[in-house]
Amino acid sequence: MKHFTKLAIAAVVAGVTAGAALAQELYTPNLAYRTGPFAATGIPLMNGQADYLAMLNARDGGIGGIPVNAEECETGYSTEKGVECYEKTKGKAIVTQPWSTGITLQVLPKTNIDMIPILAPGYGFSPMMDGATFQWAFNMPAGYWDAADMIVQYLESQGSLDGKKIAFLHLDHPFGKEPIPVLEQLAAAKGFSMVPIPVGLKEMQNQSAQWLQIRRERPDYVVMWGWGAMNAGAITEAVKTKFPMENFVGVWWSGHDADLRIAGADAKGYKSISWSFPNQDAPVMAAIKEHVVDKGLSKSDAEEMSGVFYGRGIVISAILAEGIATAQAHFGTAEINAEQLRWGLENINMTAERISELGLDGMVPPFSTSCADHTGHSGGWMLEWDGEKFVKVSDLLTANVDGYKALAQTNAAEYASANAPWPVNENCSATN
Repeated sequence: MKHFTKLAIAAVVAGVTAGAALAQELYTPNLAYRTGPFAATGIPLMNGQADYLAMLNARDGGIGGIPVNAEECETGYSTEKGVECYEKTKGKAIVTQPWSTGITLQVLPKTNIDMIPILAPGYGFSPMMDGATFQWAFNMPAGYWDAADMIVQYLESQGSLDGKKIAFLHLDHPFGKEPIPVLEQLAAAKGFSMVPIPVGLKEMQNQSAQWLQIRRERPDYVVMWGWGAMNAGAITEAVKTKFPMENFVGVWWSGHDADLRIAGADAKGYKSISWSFPNQDAPVMAAIKEHVVDKGLSKSDAEEMSGVFYGRGIVISAILAEGIATAQAHFGTAEINAEQLRWGLENINMTAERISELGLDGMVPPFSTSCADHTGHSGGWMLEWDGEKFVKVSDLLTANVDGYKALAQTNAAEYASANAPWPVNENCSATN
């Protein structure tokens, strides 16, 4: 029962839609951050997410005939406010979307008790890939450890890393520290040295001290785990200090068009790994224009809609919608609950064919999940700023998950032990 074709889903949903008139809504709250120091990145993501679900509501009457209520609870990216939003919305929610690694870590133990799945696409606690331990947490289609591995793979494709030095410029926050275990492991295996350079929340816009250190260290590459104002600050400093932009690579949250436009052509060559890509010719974009934009229902604009983060927001809501549709098909009801959605999220099969059926051509790589694998490990593309926009400069890269699977299992076991009693899915093996 793991995978479903489009026809199978349609057949079951058609059978339950007749009773959908009695249903209220599918409540999928989003712990948004349209304000605060990270608003510049939050706004296009939230707009993309909202527009995709608004399109489904307008075109299809929602999912399975039930409208989706994607109410936003503003956190400003504050962990404290994020927890408050979680508590405020959990009563009728079928999913929670924390939108911060810090918030994710705080609500992670709560979701075991409340039985609400966490959807944290491309962020959160990397060992959440271990679905047997983290039954209610999902970071599909790819996690931070995948990103670290793929970045190193790409750099290695440019020449041996043996004896090279990589400066790791990162936000001094749980998000920024996530890839360190895998980067350290890769450094030992491939012979490069890694120099961690943290950036405090109050230093994001003025990184002169960090870039002075980079000049002193003379690294071969700078890898950035930046977010919000930190990205623009780092790119501005890199240009000012004449660091070779072709040797500057960021995680997917450091690949925001608006940050690069500040430097324009001077930032040409900067790169970012990404599990999403903005394809303006994808059918989903035409559907959003017809059902949302042309009706004045979008908060976005043409420039933002052409960017990486708006497109990523679309993909994120499409993943959520696919989990809902998969659960509806399996349980034979359109009005699913949180526990049923958890099953749907761990039985997603986003094949190339299914991605095309959803109108997302070229916007996300294929991936699938299972009870053991809550990340999917889709892989990603290396994007490069050409002075005006991001373009793909690599074929699809896929992470060597086997290289850190044992590390994930060890960290998951340590987390479960530290938070005992911690429920584990005893019926889920590594092959499920």
